[in-house]
Amino acid sequence: MGDFIGRRPIWSLVILLAAGFFLWLVFAVWTPGMEAMLGRKRVFLSALFNGITLGALYFLVASGFTLIFGLMRNVNLAHGSLYLFGGYIGYSIGNLTGSWLIALIAAFIVVALAGVLMQVLLFRWMEGQDLRQTLVTIGLSIIVADLLLWSYGGDTFQVTTPDWLTGPVQLPFIVALRSNGEAIMMTYPLVRIAILVGAIILGVAMWLALNRTRVGMLVRAGVDDRDMLSATGVRVQLVFVSVFAFGAGLAGLAGVVGGTFQSLQPGEDTKILLSSLVVVIVGGMGSIPGAAMGALIVGLAEQFGSVYMPTYAVMLTFIIMVVVLAIRPQGLAAVRR
Repeated sequence: MGDFIGRRPIWSLVILLAAGFFLWLVFAVWTPGMEAMLGRKRVFLSALFNGITLGALYFLVASGFTLIFGLMRNVNLAHGSLYLFGGYIGYSIGNLTGSWLIALIAAFIVVALAGVLMQVLLFRWMEGQDLRQTLVTIGLSIIVADLLLWSYGGDTFQVTTPDWLTGPVQLPFIVALRSNGEAIMMTYPLVRIAILVGAIILGVAMWLALNRTRVGMLVRAGVDDRDMLSATGVRVQLVFVSVFAFGAGLAGLAGVVGGTFQSLQPGEDTKILLSSLVVVIVGGMGSIPGAAMGALIVGLAEQFGSVYMPTYAVMLTFIIMVVVLAIRPQGLAAVRR
């Protein structure tokens, strides 16, 4: 951060002023003139928090994707299918047991096992063959999508929210003033707040595991020089299988999370895969902080775009990706090797 400020003081000042103005919009009481220009503050804050929580969902998916694609250099374009598969598994287990937590854990385990099979049966024999990995995983995603369509049909499903996460929670943000001057505070669904907190905790734990533990050191060493690490007696293949399984399991877990506050339906796999690709490209491959930054940017862009420029909302995230590729091709928080 200090290096960035030293090299780009003008851009740093612009970013600081923009962040200050944005925070003022969040905490200030909007006048009628501001609402006439920007719309109702309630809509603005809803778009803000919807974008942040949507970014949390994208982070859960993209963090697994960046482990597999950005860190291990495995091109897995079936990652979106793992998300949808995990969501359907969670929906079925949740209906069977009546427990959201069991559904979450079951989806993680089942999809992680599917990831083990993919790594052992497919990626082990295609190391370094990016084009072959791309074609094979595209074919696999089509097969999985058709199997899920055959099993669950074309209906839309939603994972049942647990009772302890239902209802709204009051946030310390004023959305309007009553005629008597009393402030109206913002309320927001508790389940989205819980998912945001969970994503933050998971992201911090993953960063610590990759950068402060022996397992993370082995993963990074195996990616940089697999032969040398094998010569030290480390079972590199076991390390790679474990990381791949964890990344796939995160996609399954995210499927349950997405099915809780959104929905599950055919086509969600393609949508979530494209979002994950954009997040990883914007944030930087192999970087957990980059995945968090990219997910937040993409989530906010989608939500604010759908509210303030619905005609161009779909294009907005790709415009951001193009700008980042033009200015900083390695991503905003790329890992230096």
